[in-house]
Amino acid sequence: MIRLFHVSDVHFGREDSAAVSWFDALVNAERPDAVIMTGDLTMRARRSEFDAGLAWLQRLPVPVTVEVGNHDLPYFNLFDRFFRPYRRMGKVEKLVERPLDLPGVAIVPLVTTARAQWRLNWSKGYVSRGALRRTLDLIAAVPENRLIFIAAHHPLVEAGTHASAQTRRGAEALATLSAAGADAVLTGHVHDPFDIAQDVEGRVIRTIGAGT
Repeated sequence: MIRLFHVSDVHFGREDSAAVSWFDALVNAERPDAVIMTGDLTMRARRSEFDAGLAWLQRLPVPVTVEVGNHDLPYFNLFDRFFRPYRRMGKVEKLVERPLDLPGVAIVPLVTTARAQWRLNWSKGYVSRGALRRTLDLIAAVPENRLIFIAAHHPLVEAGTHASAQTRRGAEALATLSAAGADAVLTGHVHDPFDIAQDVEGRVIRTIGAGT
């Protein structure tokens, strides 16, 4: 039986050191098949925060994939945000939006962050047509007899949590991913855990959120 550990919103720069150490110990003891980190590795996308996050990720003795959260994009430097949003990540970038092909399951990334949006709150989710197309292309390349889990930062539809994602084109993306064969969508952002079986046009797809 394959085992995956899902973690999100660690926010290095304001991390809970005790929780990080607990997770390290758990991964080293249990040795899951992979760790899926669904965004907000950092608090303000500073180099020092990415360096701390990288040191943590490198301590995990299993394959890791990392999604980019809204906190992982430069906040104050708009030039960096618009033109080189991943520059501060350093070696973390090699783990970002990384598909994983594991025994019986494929992890496929979906980008839900945006450098800018036509609304005041850029922290909310957005699924561009290009991002969805890239994810669908990856799904099409998944070998047969694999479960397909999508990894994203923002929940595609609301899950009754205290915070909201308000992901634009999220419901449309969920329906499209379900039709393409996705079995689950793993997300973070709202800092509350959830696991919901969504009936999308007669097909069940699970939406699963990790807390912080």
